[in-house]
Amino acid sequence: MKNMIPPMTKAEFLKTFPAFTRSDDALISTLVSAGQRKTIPAGAQIYRVGDACSAIAFVLSGEIRVYKIGQGGREITLYEIGPGETCILNASCILSGRTYPAHALTLAETVVFMVPSDLFHRLVNEFDIMRDFVFTLLSQRLTGVMELVEEVAFGRMDERLMDYLVEKSQDNRLETTHQKIANDLGTSREVVSRLLKDLERKGTVRLSRNEINLLK
Repeated sequence: MKNMIPPMTKAEFLKTFPAFTRSDDALISTLVSAGQRKTIPAGAQIYRVGDACSAIAFVLSGEIRVYKIGQGGREITLYEIGPGETCILNASCILSGRTYPAHALTLAETVVFMVPSDLFHRLVNEFDIMRDFVFTLLSQRLTGVMELVEEVAFGRMDERLMDYLVEKSQDNRLETTHQKIANDLGTSREVVSRLLKDLERKGTVRLSRNEINLLK
Protein backbone atom coordinates (compact mmCIF):
# COMPACT_ATOMS: atom_id res chain seq x y z
CA MET A 1 0.00 0.00 0.00
CA LYS A 2 1.41 3.38 -1.01
CA ASN A 3 1.99 6.02 1.65
CA MET A 4 -0.73 8.64 1.70
CA ILE A 5 0.41 12.20 1.07
CA PRO A 6 -0.64 14.21 4.14
CA PRO A 7 -2.99 17.10 3.40
CA MET A 8 -1.76 20.64 3.86
CA THR A 9 -2.90 22.33 7.06
CA LYS A 10 -3.41 26.04 7.62
CA ALA A 11 -0.79 26.03 10.38
CA GLU A 12 1.84 24.40 8.15
CA PHE A 13 1.19 26.76 5.26
CA LEU A 14 1.40 29.83 7.49
CA LYS A 15 4.58 28.57 9.15
CA THR A 16 6.31 28.36 5.76
CA PHE A 17 4.62 31.45 4.29
CA PRO A 18 4.34 33.92 7.20
CA ALA A 19 3.49 36.72 4.76
CA PHE A 20 -0.07 35.37 4.84
CA THR A 21 -0.39 35.35 8.64
CA ARG A 22 -2.77 38.31 8.70
CA SER A 23 -4.72 37.25 5.63
CA ASP A 24 -8.44 36.54 5.46
CA ASP A 25 -9.18 33.01 6.68
CA ALA A 26 -11.14 32.41 3.48
CA LEU A 27 -7.95 32.83 1.43
CA ILE A 28 -5.95 30.28 3.42
CA SER A 29 -8.88 27.85 3.58
CA THR A 30 -9.28 28.02 -0.19
CA LEU A 31 -5.56 27.53 -0.80
CA VAL A 32 -5.08 24.52 1.46
CA SER A 33 -8.24 22.80 0.27
CA ALA A 34 -7.59 23.25 -3.45
CA GLY A 35 -3.81 22.74 -3.58
CA GLN A 36 -1.83 19.51 -3.59
CA ARG A 37 1.48 18.63 -1.96
CA LYS A 38 4.06 17.12 -4.32
CA THR A 39 7.58 15.77 -3.77
CA ILE A 40 9.98 16.26 -6.68
CA PRO A 41 13.36 14.45 -6.76
CA ALA A 42 16.66 16.29 -7.11
CA GLY A 43 17.69 17.02 -10.69
CA ALA A 44 14.14 17.04 -12.06
CA GLN A 45 13.29 19.46 -14.85
CA ILE A 46 10.14 21.26 -13.71
CA TYR A 47 9.81 23.71 -16.60
CA ARG A 48 11.38 24.27 -19.98
CA VAL A 49 11.11 27.30 -22.24
CA GLY A 50 7.67 27.32 -23.85
CA ASP A 51 5.91 25.16 -21.25
CA ALA A 52 2.39 26.11 -20.17
CA CYS A 53 1.84 26.83 -16.47
CA SER A 54 -1.14 24.80 -15.25
CA ALA A 55 -0.33 25.49 -11.59
CA ILE A 56 1.91 27.59 -9.36
CA ALA A 57 4.33 25.94 -6.94
CA PHE A 58 4.70 27.25 -3.39
CA VAL A 59 7.99 25.78 -2.14
CA LEU A 60 7.81 24.05 1.25
CA SER A 61 11.34 22.62 1.29
CA GLY A 62 14.28 22.09 -1.06
CA GLU A 63 15.60 24.40 -3.76
CA ILE A 64 14.82 25.19 -7.40
CA ARG A 65 17.17 26.84 -9.89
CA VAL A 66 15.70 29.07 -12.62
CA TYR A 67 18.04 29.64 -15.56
CA LYS A 68 18.40 30.54 -19.23
CA ILE A 69 20.41 28.75 -21.94
CA GLY A 70 22.17 30.71 -24.69
CA GLN A 71 22.49 29.67 -28.32
CA GLY A 72 25.90 28.15 -27.65
CA GLY A 73 24.54 26.06 -24.78
CA ARG A 74 25.95 28.30 -22.04
CA GLU A 75 23.73 28.61 -18.98
CA ILE A 76 23.20 31.45 -16.53
CA THR A 77 21.27 31.28 -13.27
CA LEU A 78 18.57 33.94 -12.96
CA TYR A 79 17.66 33.11 -9.36
CA GLU A 80 17.07 30.23 -6.96
CA ILE A 81 13.84 29.52 -5.06
CA GLY A 82 13.74 28.19 -1.52
CA PRO A 83 11.16 27.47 1.21
CA GLY A 84 8.57 30.20 1.67
CA GLU A 85 8.89 31.39 -1.93
CA THR A 86 7.36 30.80 -5.32
CA CYS A 87 8.62 31.46 -8.84
CA ILE A 88 7.76 34.93 -10.09
CA LEU A 89 8.08 33.74 -13.71
CA ASN A 90 5.57 31.00 -12.88
CA ALA A 91 3.21 33.63 -11.46
CA SER A 92 3.79 35.94 -14.43
CA CYS A 93 2.94 33.17 -16.90
CA ILE A 94 -0.36 32.51 -15.17
CA LEU A 95 -1.32 36.16 -14.85
CA SER A 96 -0.33 37.04 -18.44
CA GLY A 97 -1.47 33.83 -20.11
CA ARG A 98 1.95 33.28 -21.64
CA THR A 99 4.30 30.31 -21.59
CA TYR A 100 7.30 29.86 -19.29
CA PRO A 101 10.31 31.84 -20.63
CA ALA A 102 13.15 29.94 -18.89
CA HIS A 103 14.11 26.58 -17.40
CA ALA A 104 13.54 25.41 -13.83
CA LEU A 105 15.39 22.50 -12.19
CA THR A 106 15.36 21.11 -8.66
CA LEU A 107 18.77 21.29 -6.94
CA ALA A 108 17.67 18.98 -4.12
CA GLU A 109 14.61 16.92 -3.31
CA THR A 110 11.91 19.56 -3.20
CA VAL A 111 8.44 19.56 -1.69
CA VAL A 112 5.99 22.00 -3.26
CA PHE A 113 2.35 22.89 -2.77
CA MET A 114 0.73 23.12 -6.18
CA VAL A 115 -2.17 25.54 -6.61
CA PRO A 116 -4.15 25.42 -9.88
CA SER A 117 -3.47 28.38 -12.14
CA ASP A 118 -7.10 29.46 -12.53
CA LEU A 119 -7.54 29.57 -8.75
CA PHE A 120 -4.29 31.49 -8.26
CA HIS A 121 -5.38 34.03 -10.89
CA ARG A 122 -8.71 34.51 -9.10
CA LEU A 123 -7.11 34.86 -5.67
CA VAL A 124 -4.70 37.53 -6.95
CA ASN A 125 -7.70 39.49 -8.23
CA GLU A 126 -9.73 39.08 -5.02
CA PHE A 127 -7.22 39.43 -2.19
CA ASP A 128 -4.85 42.35 -1.56
CA ILE A 129 -2.48 40.20 0.47
CA MET A 130 -2.00 37.80 -2.44
CA ARG A 131 -1.21 40.72 -4.74
CA ASP A 132 1.21 42.12 -2.13
CA PHE A 133 2.95 38.73 -1.94
CA VAL A 134 3.38 38.60 -5.72
CA PHE A 135 4.53 42.22 -6.06
CA THR A 136 7.00 41.91 -3.16
CA LEU A 137 8.51 38.82 -4.75
CA LEU A 138 8.59 40.56 -8.14
CA SER A 139 10.49 43.50 -6.62
CA GLN A 140 13.03 41.20 -4.97
CA ARG A 141 13.62 39.17 -8.12
CA LEU A 142 13.85 42.25 -10.33
CA THR A 143 16.49 43.72 -8.04
CA GLY A 144 18.45 40.46 -8.13
CA VAL A 145 18.27 40.18 -11.91
CA MET A 146 19.38 43.81 -12.31
CA GLU A 147 22.39 43.07 -10.11
CA LEU A 148 23.11 40.02 -12.26
CA VAL A 149 22.96 42.10 -15.45
CA GLU A 150 25.34 44.64 -13.93
CA GLU A 151 27.78 41.91 -12.90
CA VAL A 152 27.72 40.22 -16.30
CA ALA A 153 27.99 43.48 -18.24
CA PHE A 154 30.50 45.38 -16.11
CA GLY A 155 32.10 43.05 -13.57
CA ARG A 156 35.49 41.38 -14.04
CA MET A 157 35.07 37.62 -14.12
CA ASP A 158 37.95 36.94 -11.73
CA GLU A 159 36.43 39.29 -9.16
CA ARG A 160 32.97 37.80 -9.67
CA LEU A 161 34.38 34.31 -9.23
CA MET A 162 36.10 35.22 -5.96
CA ASP A 163 32.98 36.91 -4.64
CA TYR A 164 31.00 33.78 -5.58
CA LEU A 165 33.41 31.46 -3.74
CA VAL A 166 33.29 33.57 -0.59
CA GLU A 167 29.49 33.82 -0.67
CA LYS A 168 28.80 30.13 -1.34
CA SER A 169 31.47 28.56 0.89
CA GLN A 170 30.96 27.34 4.44
CA ASP A 171 33.98 27.27 6.74
CA ASN A 172 36.07 28.20 3.68
CA ARG A 173 34.95 25.04 1.88
CA LEU A 174 32.67 24.65 -1.12
CA GLU A 175 31.49 21.39 -2.68
CA THR A 176 30.61 22.06 -6.30
CA THR A 177 31.76 21.54 -9.89
CA HIS A 178 33.38 23.93 -12.32
CA GLN A 179 30.33 23.54 -14.58
CA LYS A 180 27.94 24.52 -11.78
CA ILE A 181 29.98 27.66 -11.08
CA ALA A 182 30.05 28.48 -14.80
CA ASN A 183 26.28 28.08 -15.02
CA ASP A 184 25.73 30.39 -12.05
CA LEU A 185 28.11 33.03 -13.37
CA GLY A 186 27.02 32.86 -17.00
CA THR A 187 30.37 31.86 -18.43
CA SER A 188 32.04 28.70 -19.73
CA ARG A 189 33.51 25.85 -17.70
CA GLU A 190 36.87 26.45 -19.39
CA VAL A 191 36.99 30.05 -18.15
CA VAL A 192 36.13 28.98 -14.60
CA SER A 193 38.73 26.20 -14.62
CA ARG A 194 41.43 28.58 -15.90
CA LEU A 195 40.63 31.23 -13.28
CA LEU A 196 40.55 28.64 -10.48
CA LYS A 197 43.95 27.34 -11.56
CA ASP A 198 45.26 30.91 -11.44
CA LEU A 199 43.89 31.28 -7.90
CA GLU A 200 45.47 27.97 -6.91
CA ARG A 201 48.88 29.07 -8.24
CA LYS A 202 48.55 32.26 -6.19
CA GLY A 203 47.81 30.19 -3.08
CA THR A 204 44.28 31.60 -2.75
CA VAL A 205 42.46 28.27 -3.12
CA ARG A 206 43.19 24.55 -3.02
CA LEU A 207 41.38 22.45 -5.64
CA SER A 208 40.31 18.83 -5.38
CA ARG A 209 37.60 16.75 -7.02
CA ASN A 210 34.28 18.60 -6.68
CA GLU A 211 35.67 20.65 -3.80
CA ILE A 212 37.29 24.06 -3.39
CA ASN A 213 38.99 25.24 -0.21
CA LEU A 214 39.67 28.93 0.41
CA LEU A 215 43.15 29.54 1.87
CA LYS A 216 43.21 33.34 2.17
